[in-house]
Amino acid sequence: MSKLRIGLMVAVCACAGLLVSAQAPQTPAAPQGTAPAPGGRAGGGGRAGAQPGGQPGAQGRGGRGAQPRTRKVLLAWADTRNGQAQHAFTSHALAVIERLGYDSGLWDTFIRTDSNIIYNTALKTDGTNASGGPSLSSVDGIFFLGHREIEMNAKQKEELLAFVRGGKGFVAAHTGLTALESWPEFGEMMGATYGGHLYTGPGQVINEQPTNPIVRHWGSAFDYRDEFYRPNKLSRDKVDVLLRFNPTSAPSSNLPADGDFPLVWTKKYGEGRVFYSSLSHDTSSWDIRNLQTMMFEAIRWSLGITEAPVMPHPKPAAPAPAPATAPPAAQ
Repeated sequence: MSKLRIGLMVAVCACAGLLVSAQAPQTPAAPQGTAPAPGGRAGGGGRAGAQPGGQPGAQGRGGRGAQPRTRKVLLAWADTRNGQAQHAFTSHALAVIERLGYDSGLWDTFIRTDSNIIYNTALKTDGTNASGGPSLSSVDGIFFLGHREIEMNAKQKEELLAFVRGGKGFVAAHTGLTALESWPEFGEMMGATYGGHLYTGPGQVINEQPTNPIVRHWGSAFDYRDEFYRPNKLSRDKVDVLLRFNPTSAPSSNLPADGDFPLVWTKKYGEGRVFYSSLSHDTSSWDIRNLQTMMFEAIRWSLGITEAPVMPHPKPAAPAPAPATAPPAAQ
């Protein structure tokens, strides 16, 4: 074989190798303190092998010899059909939550925008059993972005409450507080109901629990621009407020300076773990690193991967004003 032919073959092989390398998927970075699982999602087994309660099991049909599944399963549920405003951030928020689980290797996400999935046994729209897919009996927690009234029958409502009471996770963001206002038990589970818009614009958020792993990365206080929601029927005896709005940071809002305006909290509901965050209304907010980290840590906590006590407490007293400093003596 001539040297020219050998040289051409080497060049072709090198080009092919570069092409394969360029097309290989790259795993984005996970929030600090986590690492992507080797092999991507479920070790190559995909979502089909999700087992009830996140317990090890076969990786799906025909998965002979496949590795057991050990990661959690999250249902991202966002029924916005009856929302008065179709919030633009919803799709991006769902994608962010799915990516956080994918990058960290901690959970697989099923994204659903219909509410017929909220049953212990998955049903088709005609009421007959579905052949597969997620249901309340096959997931470990829910990320919720429902909006306003959602069509659910009595059986669904009963099974959803039992799902959370039995020890599962429920994480809701922004519009989730507006959902199901005609169902008082849902508001009890959430820890509050929707009380309207609190304030839209830039303001200061105070961190009441700076050692809590869900919010400690925010620091003691931070500036944030948003469409903030006001909770209604919230009892500090039942929820652990993590972040609240500082009304003195928005003087044009006419909010009472001594008002109590919780934005983010955790709650125990039976054995279940509930989290709510009023943040964030804008699509771009879901690209803020601190917001993503908060949601990541909230989901980890709700799924029982990490621990953080729920400690209901009164609103902390405002810090005493600093003592006046005497002017320096004249020289």
